[in-house]
Amino acid sequence: MTNLPPSLVVAPDPGDARLSAPVSGIDQSGNKIDMRVITERPLTLYLNSQEVVTMMTIGDHPDLLGLGYLINQDMLKPDDPISAIDYDEELGVVVVRTETETKFEEKLKKKVRTSGCAQGTIFGDVIDAFENIKLADKAELRTSWLGALTKAINTTPSLYLEAGAIHGCVLCEEDRPLVYMEDVGRHNAVDKIAGWMAVNKVDAASKIFYTTGRLTSEMVIKTVMMGIPILVSRSGFTAWGVDLARKSGLTLVGRARGERFVVLSGEDRVVFDSLAGSKK
Repeated sequence: MTNLPPSLVVAPDPGDARLSAPVSGIDQSGNKIDMRVITERPLTLYLNSQEVVTMMTIGDHPDLLGLGYLINQDMLKPDDPISAIDYDEELGVVVVRTETETKFEEKLKKKVRTSGCAQGTIFGDVIDAFENIKLADKAELRTSWLGALTKAINTTPSLYLEAGAIHGCVLCEEDRPLVYMEDVGRHNAVDKIAGWMAVNKVDAASKIFYTTGRLTSEMVIKTVMMGIPILVSRSGFTAWGVDLARKSGLTLVGRARGERFVVLSGEDRVVFDSLAGSKK
């Protein structure tokens, strides 16, 4: 694949035929067109023998998606011993296996038996964990990095550029994109990166997280759960996302396009070192 930033360890693969499908239609003039559209397929996640959730996903990196989901839901810690991650493509099932039973398996069983849905219980556990996380104070975001990052990300070959209808998330360090994941749901793209970080024992304290989607409460919570102190988006904010970012000390940067941006939380980490970002 050409035109990739040299720092990228994991990049989108728009040439993977499994991730998009050819379709035919007509345009506004009635002319026949051929194009590719993003695929969606169900992936059912198990934690040992307990079914957790079924997600709609494009289907790449199912092992990282499953592991990252469990970590971001605080059902596993990044350093918990994993004995295996098994994926059956035909069944659409990924099983994350731990050396010992976790505390969440019995909780999930009880919740599913009583109401058929475990997500409310899990959300409460995530909020409790979220409130106890302390992000790195010494992390910084230089304004000169933002322009370089957005240009590198926006020009990287991707499924978004190929077919649209997809979200992208990128783990970055300074002005370098490191891991670029895409999926139909931005939460899936985040979870894939969380899984990659856990597998590779990556220190989050110096990292920057970039997303193409809105800065919602979910995005803030997941970023903080991963221990990343800076979250950047080319899109806008939600009020609860801003509120949670301020409570957790997360630097929240939105509407980032080139050297233009808005910071609504964690301004102390921003270093104005470029002409366009110089304070007047």
